[in-house]
Amino acid sequence: MANVSFLDFQYKISKNKFLRKPSRLFSRDRQNSGLLPTFMPNRNEMKKVFDKIDSNKDGKISQSEYKAILRALGQGNITAEVPKIFQAVDQDGDGYIDFKEFMEIHKKGGGVRTMDIQSAFRAFDMNHDGKISAEEIMEILRRLGESCSLEDCRKMVRAVDTDGDGMVNMDEFMTMMTRTTNDG
Repeated sequence: MANVSFLDFQYKISKNKFLRKPSRLFSRDRQNSGLLPTFMPNRNEMKKVFDKIDSNKDGKISQSEYKAILRALGQGNITAEVPKIFQAVDQDGDGYIDFKEFMEIHKKGGGVRTMDIQSAFRAFDMNHDGKISAEEIMEILRRLGESCSLEDCRKMVRAVDTDGDGMVNMDEFMTMMTRTTNDG
């Protein structure tokens, strides 16, 4: 269920989580070697993600709502997998994913996997240069229907840019994401 976790990360970015100063969980020279394989997402954060996907606010996610978010995130190539995802997640068989089912899939999966964070990073790294720029953040937010000025996006980058290059690399992104998924 990497795609559900992937959406969590996209939403965290869209709600300016970059503005919080990250703690340094591991050094740059170790890269990702010190990470645990999973992180349990915060229930309140997951509710925000769920509400973002539930565009008609009926308390459940339809396949079309899920596909729309995937397309907005540039993941339209995986929309064919949505029926299989729903079959696995929809425990009551009503054809929708409610919040209880949404949370249950994260519990069963053991939380958010490191590879989900890496997938989210790749989605933001639109030009595939190994770094996320303020302009790339602004474009992804625009696709998600969120408005954010370029200056605000630059502030987000500065909040996690520990090496001072004006961009977010994988190490900085991992640090930021592992911190925010464990915050209360």
